[in-house]
Amino acid sequence: MNPQTKHVCVIGAGIVGLSTAWRLMQDGWQVSVIEESAAPGLITSYANGAQLSYSYVAPLAEPSALTSLPKWLLQKDGPLRIHPSLSLDFVRWSLSFATHCTTAKAHQTTRDLLGLGYLSRRVLREWLADAPASWTAAAGLDYRTNGKLVVFRDPAALASASAQVAYQRSLEVGCEQYVLSPAECVQKEPALAGMQSKLVGGVYTPSEDVIDSHGLCMYLERLIVSRGGELRYDTRITDAVIEGQRCVALKLKSQSAALDEGDASAQVEEYKADFFVVAAGLSSRELLQKFGTRAPLLGLKGFSITLDCEHGIAPSVSITDSHHKIVFAKLGHRLRVAGMVDLGRENRDIEASRIATLIKQSQDNFPEAGDYSNVQTWAGLRPATPSGRPIVDQTVCENVYANIGHGTLGLTLAAGSADLLADKMAGRPSSLPLMPFTFKAA
Repeated sequence: MNPQTKHVCVIGAGIVGLSTAWRLMQDGWQVSVIEESAAPGLITSYANGAQLSYSYVAPLAEPSALTSLPKWLLQKDGPLRIHPSLSLDFVRWSLSFATHCTTAKAHQTTRDLLGLGYLSRRVLREWLADAPASWTAAAGLDYRTNGKLVVFRDPAALASASAQVAYQRSLEVGCEQYVLSPAECVQKEPALAGMQSKLVGGVYTPSEDVIDSHGLCMYLERLIVSRGGELRYDTRITDAVIEGQRCVALKLKSQSAALDEGDASAQVEEYKADFFVVAAGLSSRELLQKFGTRAPLLGLKGFSITLDCEHGIAPSVSITDSHHKIVFAKLGHRLRVAGMVDLGRENRDIEASRIATLIKQSQDNFPEAGDYSNVQTWAGLRPATPSGRPIVDQTVCENVYANIGHGTLGLTLAAGSADLLADKMAGRPSSLPLMPFTFKAA
């Protein structure tokens, strides 16, 4: 296949879709992007945790998840809540998730995701290496390598994390991590001084990065446009035209036209391309049905707050509070606090109780970080597979591909999964095995 003669349409303008579009453009594809929202990165990519956690990829599906299930079902305000559902998607996903909760499978998934994470780090750093300063400033990337420190209050949790550090070191993939004492944690991040008495230790990874995900989306949009790519916003896909084993066109409807004229009278356009890539977050589950493919996805609902920390005492190193399962990332003069997993509620409602919990826990950790009285709030659905690995694969339609299911690691893995997909679509050998990232393996 000669990409320079082919037109590919990428569905989705979040961090995964735009990363995919840009990587394909680098290969010489003619690229267009279709997005239902009015601008790039407004849904899952808008206000996530901002940490590029290449070395923290252990999946949710591991043995302790099953023993923790009763607690997750009963707790009302814990970091992870499950709201059982009788929907077929929820039942299928939950049963498959349970089959992945073994030590052997968790270790294999960790190996797979570490490889993808380090590939993603290399690719993203290449994309940003020659970025014009005016572009990165305009996008508000706030990109830097600041390291990541995961702090622990429970000796058993620290012991488990130390074992994970040892396991990842044994893989010899270049995972540089250190187990620190409480005093050493404060040496690495002085803003933790008020917490030192509560800590039993931490795990420090110096090579981790921080970046504003929405800013990265805007930067990628600019790169795509500068290379002649097409981006169409406010556009909804109503159907697909399938002939044999190929998709020959998408049926599109302008969201603004539908609002102005009413759905019944809004004009439907047939949009043709040689290839299509579905990278639309949780919406991919419904979209892929139009191509005869079932995607094992559920939305992991998460929350964040963003506050002004220009005159506060905020951590410069990215911090993860293991006990509360929340992350802190300093983005210029802003502090992003994100976390929690709500499984079984696939809406983007910003629940006051969850936001109140985030604010309280943030104040307990860093009381002088910034202005907690005026925070920006967000909720998003992170599309996850049962295994925890993304799907980078061909669908039953031979010219339709998927890049989906990154869970809580979309920002971290986007560039790497885009690189894998580019290799697959070009028919060339990939730097990583592709089998772990197939529909079958998910």
